[in-house]
Order: sequence, then C-alpha cells, then structure tokens
Amino acid sequence: MSRTVGIKEVARAAGVSVGTVSNVINRPGMVAEETRLRVQSAITRLGYVRSESARHLRAGHSRIIALLVLDMANPFFVDVASGAERAARAAGLGVMLCNSAQSPAEEAEYLALFAEQRVRGVLITPTDTTGRNLAALQRHGIPFVSVDRVVPSAQGCSVSVDDIEGAGLAVRHLLESGHRDLAYISGPMQLSQCRDRHDGAMRTLRQWGADAELRHIEGERMDVAAGRDAGARLLGMSPRPTAVFCANDLMALGVLQALYGAGISVPDEVALVGYDDIEFAAAAAVPLTSVRQPAHRMGRAAADLLIDETGQDAARHAHRRIVLRPELVVRASSLPGRA
Repeated sequence: MSRTVGIKEVARAAGVSVGTVSNVINRPGMVAEETRLRVQSAITRLGYVRSESARHLRAGHSRIIALLVLDMANPFFVDVASGAERAARAAGLGVMLCNSAQSPAEEAEYLALFAEQRVRGVLITPTDTTGRNLAALQRHGIPFVSVDRVVPSAQGCSVSVDDIEGAGLAVRHLLESGHRDLAYISGPMQLSQCRDRHDGAMRTLRQWGADAELRHIEGERMDVAAGRDAGARLLGMSPRPTAVFCANDLMALGVLQALYGAGISVPDEVALVGYDDIEFAAAAAVPLTSVRQPAHRMGRAAADLLIDETGQDAARHAHRRIVLRPELVVRASSLPGRA
C-alpha cells in the first residue's frame, strides 16, 4: 500500500529545514532561488501533496463550499449545482455536492461533517422542518444560504422561486383549457415546496369559483417511481380527474408512464403539467408542459450571497431574500389534440 509523503521527508531529501519547505510552498518569494529549486525538485521526486485540510484547520476556513440537495438524481438540482459551481470557480473556490435523500437524519450527518471539515459555508435545500439542523450549523459559526426555500432573514440568506405563483400559473392554464376536476400530485407535505405549490393551486381554484375541484395524492418521495405509484392511484379514482398538476417533472414523467401503460391518452383524456422544466420535460414521449424554475440562476445567486458573506467585506454583509419568478412553458401534454 502506498504511503503519504510528509513535509519532513521533503526537508530531509532537500537538506533544508521544515520551515524552509513550508516557505517554498506558501511564501516562495522568501526563499533563495537555488534552495527553492532544490525543494521543488524533492517535492516532485517524492510526490508530496500538501494537506489542504490541515492548512484550513489551522487557518479556520476553507476554499470549499458545500452544497446539500434533496435529490441528486433530479436534473433540477444538477442545474442548481452548475450555477453554484460557476460562481464558486469565479471566486477561486470549489463546491462539494452531497445528497440528503430527503432525510433529516442524513442531512444532520452531512452538516456535522461539514463542520468537522471547516467548510467555508453551506448551500442547502433543507429537509428538516424543525430547524434543529440549521440551528446546529449556526452554533458552529458556519454561514449558510437556503436554496429553493425561504428562511427568516434573521437566520440567513435564501434564494427561491415564488412557488405559489408557479402553481397558480399551472392551475390557471388547466382551468382556462376547460378542466374542472383536477388532481395535485406531490411528495411529502412536510417539504415547503409541496405545501406552497398546493397552496398556490388552491388559491387559484378559489379565485376561479366553486365549480372546480382539486384532489390531492401525496407520495413519500418526489421521483419517477413515486409518480408511477401516484399514477396507479389516479387510475383507480372514479370519476378520474381530467387534469393533473405534479409538484415536479420527475413525478409527472412517472404519471405519464402509468397513464401510457394503461392506454390513457395524454392530453386527450388526462392533461398533465409538471414543475421545474428539466431537460427531459421537452424530450418526453408527450412533451411535458411545465413551470420553469431558473435553476442555474438560483444556484449562482445563492453562491454569490455565500461568497459575499464569507469574503473580505463579510462584516458589511446583510442577509437577503431573493425570490425569482417562475414561467409556464406550454407543450403538448396539456393541449388537447396535440399528443
């Protein structure tokens, strides 16, 4: 098994002190050229790699931002991560991407790990509804920005999309298309996105009038498999809703699979609308109408806020809430005769 080469071995090989090797690594201008070249040659020959984690522990900070998302299998969060990574690279920082799998316990474990590693800050889509996990992060003095969630400004910064407005766009489109018997399919209602999108749907229904109905199917997760399960439950309803609004595109694609397998035509028998407008939405067998979230922009804005809070002017940082606007992208899945 290979062994890690330490700074003392480099010093012995170059015939210098450990302090001289440290200066070559961190302050090369302080070392004479001949000595510097000899140390650099020893570093190359021995394959020495300096321990960034140890240096950060001594300095009390890191060049790494942690990003903790609900589901790395969801392309929406991939786009969020891409935006965050662009902003981080521009600031000379890196991003560590982790997956809470919608589990408060796993979220707590990752936040503890981030504290141990002294990350510069955390971008997080929280899954714990009690606030204990974020409170623990604050006790460690680690700044965080909530992504795809709104938190009180006293706690920290947040970047989100107006999910109440987004749900309203989806439901209003279905109502204007003539549907009155609608279903809302979501993940766990403990997640604020699921609650806000339900609230937005119900608000729009109340504004529309008493002749419209919204039935709710709640799943344990927000993925394609959960969408297929919800689709099976939808097929068992009598009468069956004529239109379905899903809390995200992955669930909508699962519903589409279930309906297709049962020989139900989308959109002629059941209209379907998703949320997020991931890349796969437009490429589905029946292109999916979806509420678009500016995911890349969301990730970049969140990283910019965290960089501002942890940068040279951190003392002047003021917590901000950024709320982005959603957009309805209409495709064949909700337009009769367009399948």
